[in-house]
Amino acid sequence: MGALFKAGIIGTGSYIPDNIVTNKDLEEIIDTSDEWIVSRTGIRERRIADATMATSDMASIAAKRAIKKANLSPKEIELIIVATATPDNNIPSTACIVQENIGAVNAAAFDINAACSGFIYGLITADQFIASGIYRNILVIGAESLSKFTDWTDRNTCILFGDGAGATVVGRVDKEYGILSRYLGADGGGSDLLKIEAGGSRMPADLKTVEKRLHYIYMDGSEVFKFAVRIMTSASERAVTLAGLTNKDIDFLIPHQANIRIIEAARKRLKLDEDKVYVNLDRFGNMSAASIPVALDEAVESNIISKGDNIIMVGFGGGLTWASALMKWAY
Repeated sequence: MGALFKAGIIGTGSYIPDNIVTNKDLEEIIDTSDEWIVSRTGIRERRIADATMATSDMASIAAKRAIKKANLSPKEIELIIVATATPDNNIPSTACIVQENIGAVNAAAFDINAACSGFIYGLITADQFIASGIYRNILVIGAESLSKFTDWTDRNTCILFGDGAGATVVGRVDKEYGILSRYLGADGGGSDLLKIEAGGSRMPADLKTVEKRLHYIYMDGSEVFKFAVRIMTSASERAVTLAGLTNKDIDFLIPHQANIRIIEAARKRLKLDEDKVYVNLDRFGNMSAASIPVALDEAVESNIISKGDNIIMVGFGGGLTWASALMKWAY
């Protein structure tokens, strides 16, 4: 049986902390330089949440903004999906905390962890609930407090990450609009390349894990980079093919904001002009699951995206995971 309804994004919102940490600031605490960071990543600064702000706090602000733009009330939200690798707690889900914070009393709630691919995983999950007629309005949020899991003595990782949250309301749209294709993938053989080793059931927290700094992000940068360049381009092209379109039909690319060289490789492969790709990693760094929805919200607010535009969203992350979706913008 085919889909009963077409799902699309009907509202966006985001939240970025006020505190800016520049590359010059990092020069004061680790052996690096602004020139080195910019030339290899494209990142110039990132936003860092203060000690009192958790992932759910940022997610809740972004969620309220997205709901308002969708001209809905929190009580009309029927499901909340939070994509995050940095939840407030192991239990309960961050989505349940967001539900309470925003007053979405009629919503079911759960988290997804697909690392930096998480927002698109959540978007495609919401698409299935909308298409089947189970729900009408779903909140999909990507939110991260990566700074709290960053080893600020490790120059290979601390230059990369920032905090933030982006939210979308997914709902029913006219049949010629909305999500046209979906592509999810994973390779657990690369699970050791990007991870937080301790704090789970395999290695519960104790004095030794803390002393060994195993509660911070570890990344094999060179291997992840090679994987990312390959998968970013192939996942983008897969979304185009699954939608029955060609590269000439693509109006805009919203990529995961990890590295400017990775984004450029995907742009060139899709034969898109630079003004058709949204980039904000110079200002925000890698916000993992938050990067795509924050970039999307900024693009919408800047009136760069127009009704009827074909937009690709594509990401990759720890797991290893990857995901892409192609959407005809509905408003």
